[in-house]
Amino acid sequence: MSGADRVEALLDDAACRLEAAGMSNAAGEARMLLAHQLGCSPSRFRIWPEALVGDDDAETFRTLVAARAGGRPLAYITEECEFWSLPLKVTPATLIPRPDTETLVEAAIACPLPEVARVLDVGTGSGAVALALAQERPDWYVTASETSGEALAVAETNASTLGLKVTFVEGDLLAPFHETDAWDLIVSNPPYVAADDPHLCCGDLRYEPQSALAAGADGLDVIRPLVAGALQRLAPGGWLLLEHGYDQALAIAALLKEAGFGSCFMQHDLAGNPRVSGGRRED
Repeated sequence: MSGADRVEALLDDAACRLEAAGMSNAAGEARMLLAHQLGCSPSRFRIWPEALVGDDDAETFRTLVAARAGGRPLAYITEECEFWSLPLKVTPATLIPRPDTETLVEAAIACPLPEVARVLDVGTGSGAVALALAQERPDWYVTASETSGEALAVAETNASTLGLKVTFVEGDLLAPFHETDAWDLIVSNPPYVAADDPHLCCGDLRYEPQSALAAGADGLDVIRPLVAGALQRLAPGGWLLLEHGYDQALAIAALLKEAGFGSCFMQHDLAGNPRVSGGRRED
């Protein structure tokens, strides 16, 4: 193989470039990028570090490394991200699923619901939450809505690839559904970042769809109508669960109480930050 590069040399060079760009897991990301390019597992490189990589693959790999060093999210380069142990396809049309959102899944499966529950995930994006719930509770009837047709197509692809049954509906928040619909559980990871939050200009957030992140001056412009409209779409005893920012728990508790929800609670994420709030239709 003329002019081929050794895996070990490619990875060492890539790790140096990524580390210089400030990546905290430079060596790990280098392995993931090369594995993506070669269509193999990163563990392969530990077994055969002396293996050779052809010129075309090596050149493309260096291009991927340059994109990552420039700040492009790893998940958008590889078009894959793991959530709840599920490998999900992601694109710039969807948010990148984060471990914090697994708190929403944990809260949902802990809710006292009928064995065959009707569940709605509002603003599903890549389908992460809906698919995790379908995986954990195969007897639930899971529906997921999404405003973006592009994002919805990604979610449908993920469901098909994983063999999980979720019904997908395009539309804004609760608009696609009748007020007579009686959901046992409504969950959502809505946009909740304040529009002027400087973090929107940093890191991966620079590349993610802003419409799925920012929601007005206080970050609650989407949560307000969602809370206001959810109660009448829940079955008696049904639950609404929302992911939110670390500093929004008190505001959302007030919104839930004002809308008529009872049994309100808040759950922390693994970092100890307030992350999920919910309430129940008591009548």
